[in-house]
Amino acid sequence: MIEPSVGVTHTKDAFKGRVWHILGQTYTLKYVSDDMMAWHAVLPPGTFVPPHVHLTQDESVAVLSGRLDIVHAGGTTAAQAGDYVYLPRNLEHGIFNNSDEDAHAIFHVSPTRKIFDLFENIHQVGDPAIVVQKAGEREIKFSPPR
Repeated sequence: MIEPSVGVTHTKDAFKGRVWHILGQTYTLKYVSDDMMAWHAVLPPGTFVPPHVHLTQDESVAVLSGRLDIVHAGGTTAAQAGDYVYLPRNLEHGIFNNSDEDAHAIFHVSPTRKIFDLFENIHQVGDPAIVVQKAGEREIKFSPPR
């Protein structure tokens, strides 16, 4: 059990020192408790989070700079600086940086469930098949390539 606490994680800091490198992106933990987890993500041009479904969590994304293309059942929606994206559990979605600049965003999932453990286990894993397998063991189901 992770007890909630009050505090500020400053711009350049990582909560509990946690920074993960996943599929070419950098995720800096900003806060974690049993109820929620938030991280700052840097998605370089051409990187993406493949289509997947959170079976037990709602996810949201606040785009700070750049542009992210959110692929979902209804099509593709562009989100840019200042936009907020809500992705309810069981909704298949993918997140792509199809632009020519880094995109920065704050991601938030609730409840935390097994995502902290997932990030710990896929940090610097280079084989996408291993990422998919480890995600499936932690309540996130990646969709097959289209």
